[in-house]
Amino acid sequence: MRLIALNKPFGTICQFSPHETRQSLADWVKVPGVYPAGRLDSDSEGLLLLTDDGALQARIAEPKRKLVKRYWAQVEGEADAGALAALERGVDLGDFVTQPCRTRIIVEPENLWPRNPPIRYRASIPTTWVEIAISEGKNRQVRRMTAAVGYPTLRLVRVAIGALDIFSLGLAPGECIDVPINAPWQNTSHKPK
Repeated sequence: MRLIALNKPFGTICQFSPHETRQSLADWVKVPGVYPAGRLDSDSEGLLLLTDDGALQARIAEPKRKLVKRYWAQVEGEADAGALAALERGVDLGDFVTQPCRTRIIVEPENLWPRNPPIRYRASIPTTWVEIAISEGKNRQVRRMTAAVGYPTLRLVRVAIGALDIFSLGLAPGECIDVPINAPWQNTSHKPK
């Protein structure tokens, strides 16, 4: 049984089959027989776990397991306390209402790699970095959440899954390493409120 942590680069699709215009996981992970435990959209970056064990894949990806995923979102505009409170309560996205989560405004991360290509820059519109910790993970959920409260996401980086943090793993974009399966990274004591 293997568990691999990858820092998925921007623009990479979350599949191993080749794509006509985008890089796939096969461009970064050369281990046969592993599959993503959860997804990251092609325009999102950061920590992605892959495994060859179906039960472990389910433990990581299933929302009922409450394994917290932590994201840094650079949003358009100056996010305020009202928007963060709305995110924390849960947001009605039309097809579902998000579960309560944790949020906080953070300073622009100094340890974050530059994105290629960079986000669009507009001098007249400020941006805010927000940390969002959720235990579910539906399609484009964080982007939809921030947009629903008036702050569209410009850049989204998953920085942690459970107690596994991309910076403590030392992974640059495109790098991957094996992670010990029996390590205490699956800690769920950091559940959102």
